[in-house]
Amino acid sequence: METLGNLRRTRYCGEVTLADAGQEMTVCGSIARARDKGGIIFADLRDTTGLLQLVFDEDTPKEVFTKAETLKSEYVVICRGKLRERAAKTDKIATGDVELYVSELRVLSEAQTPPFEIRDGINVNDDLRLRYRYLDLRRPSMHEPIVLRSKIMQIIRSYFCDNHFTEIETPTLIKSTPEGARDYLVPSRVQPGHFYALPQSPQLYKQILMLSGFDRYFQIARCYRDEDLRADRQPEFTQVDEEMSFVTQDDVITMNEGLLKRLWKEVLGIDLVTPFVRMPWNEAMSRFGSDKPDTRFGLEIQDVTEVFAHTEFKPFAAVVEAGGSIRAVNAKGLADKLTRKNIDKLGEVARTYGAKGLAYSRLTAEGTSSSFEKFLTGEEKAALYAALNAGTGDVLLLVSDASWVKACTALGQVRLDIARKQGLIDPAKFNFLWVVDFPLFEYSEQEGRWMAMHHPFTLPKAEDLDKIESDPGACHAVAYDIVLNGVELGGGSMRINDPELQDRMFRALGFTEEKARASFGFLMDAYKYGAPPHGGMAYGLDRLVMLMLGRDSIRDVIAFPKVQNAGEPMSGAPDVVDEKQLADLSIALTLPGKE
Repeated sequence: METLGNLRRTRYCGEVTLADAGQEMTVCGSIARARDKGGIIFADLRDTTGLLQLVFDEDTPKEVFTKAETLKSEYVVICRGKLRERAAKTDKIATGDVELYVSELRVLSEAQTPPFEIRDGINVNDDLRLRYRYLDLRRPSMHEPIVLRSKIMQIIRSYFCDNHFTEIETPTLIKSTPEGARDYLVPSRVQPGHFYALPQSPQLYKQILMLSGFDRYFQIARCYRDEDLRADRQPEFTQVDEEMSFVTQDDVITMNEGLLKRLWKEVLGIDLVTPFVRMPWNEAMSRFGSDKPDTRFGLEIQDVTEVFAHTEFKPFAAVVEAGGSIRAVNAKGLADKLTRKNIDKLGEVARTYGAKGLAYSRLTAEGTSSSFEKFLTGEEKAALYAALNAGTGDVLLLVSDASWVKACTALGQVRLDIARKQGLIDPAKFNFLWVVDFPLFEYSEQEGRWMAMHHPFTLPKAEDLDKIESDPGACHAVAYDIVLNGVELGGGSMRINDPELQDRMFRALGFTEEKARASFGFLMDAYKYGAPPHGGMAYGLDRLVMLMLGRDSIRDVIAFPKVQNAGEPMSGAPDVVDEKQLADLSIALTLPGKE
């Protein structure tokens, strides 16, 4: 193998154009493909910016041509030559108008045959790709998202700095506090029996920073949650975190619409129209069955409870009598696609999300097939059809439940399943909206108490302050989530800055004074010295990049992601450690089956 010698890169492969023809330049990278045509050799050189074709022929210096004959996929090289116009141009690569006629070549590193081809369009299982992640990331479709992620982070930093934010790092070894997902814990060696937690978010610290007089803070922060994985969730993730003093909800929303507008323009060349729609939580749940509604298609949920106010159909009558709700979706024009078999599968979806079943009517030219219409009066059928604007070719899907939220949630998942499988979603659309006016509390059957829907520091709406103790379920929060195409990009709230109100919140959540002080004493103490009104929010950067680039999984936009069992296949993490390390931390293992 050779060294760089006196050669140094002067240009990147993907940045040369026909206007550069005739120039001498030095490029370097890995050989993507080499082709010996007998007397003439072509090789595609790949670097972080793209591909450039190299050419060697009978006029190439003999020692250079001899080395070119040895080139194989993934050899690392540096070469000098003259850029020239290609005789046979191609639009398959960005530099398809030019090629580099090589006069000097150095092979810096040879390579074994990789376990899969380093090109796009290959069919390789995920386990193999992740085990050889360093090879997978060489493929353009995997390399480009990581480069674009970097650009997105630069734009975010620039935007916040332009708007008088200060970037501040907060600790990653913190105190474990309740009211969140499961923490990752880190044992302390110098304080045996004591543990740090890795932050699920910098929430407490960013509020403390507002009390420290910094006015506007942001951070691109690493966060950790010990929870089950899915396509858009990882145990360690990146959060765009921000907080502002002396602001209202409108100020925070306007600031963040400006950020998103700038990102979409500079990265994708798309002009977003602002302000975005703002939708109260109750409306989002009622119309779409989700607090992160996908509004790129119809199939909206409708309340048909009144139609069955006096029905004798027992399942519906029992729900109405109990003060429950009957909700419906009209899958308009889909009767030929939603067969009975398809509807049965939709029923399974509804039951997965808490419904007891899915009632249906399928209206075709041949007649109506229904699971419930024979039990209705003519007036009830007419009223139902009128309420849903139903006609031939439609499929009516109904869920009834004592809880309107549960009925809507189940139908919301049904509408999403239909839209995905029937191709009703335009992937080119970017539908943004803010969901606002969230409930302040949600009741946990498992805990047997009210829990904060967001966190205990969320500001209640002014008109609900007198209900915190007497009717917590009726309280709403000054909270807001930014939603894109059915995915929660981020969320936040205005924060409590009144110590007395904060104490009331803790009591409503079942905290004793001792427990509140043990968990949040440093924040409670800080409030005593004056706290400005403040609020903020946080984005999941991984999700944001995933949606901007049209990817299906955040693993595609993370350099070294975890898999379903929270492991990292390339390095083998997590792994066992030796007994001395455990002893230093005063830890003894009590694994099942081991003495």
